[in-house]
Amino acid sequence: MFHDIIGWTTFVLNIIGALITIWGILLALLEFLGKEIFNRKEAIELNETIRLKLGSYLVLALEFFIASDIIKTVITPTWESLGILGVIVAVRTVLSYFLTKELEKKH
Repeated sequence: MFHDIIGWTTFVLNIIGALITIWGILLALLEFLGKEIFNRKEAIELNETIRLKLGSYLVLALEFFIASDIIKTVITPTWESLGILGVIVAVRTVLSYFLTKELEKKH
């Protein structure tokens, strides 16, 4: 029963991460299309804003994916799952670092 609960928990965390990713992509696409349709003069600044906003959604989604992987790895650790978790954490750390740097530049 414990493994079933863990299985469902990781499944739900992955779904939440996917939904956040899709939501962020849709919002970024709508903002981009609005900018292009109305031919805004500050297109470069708006592109940067859209990119940062999308990046923040992707970093948030990665947090949920990492949480899911951590739970799975703690319950059934294998070298493969540890390797995948390490890569995901490394990617998330790099993304988060550069996104934070970009946000600090903007403020």
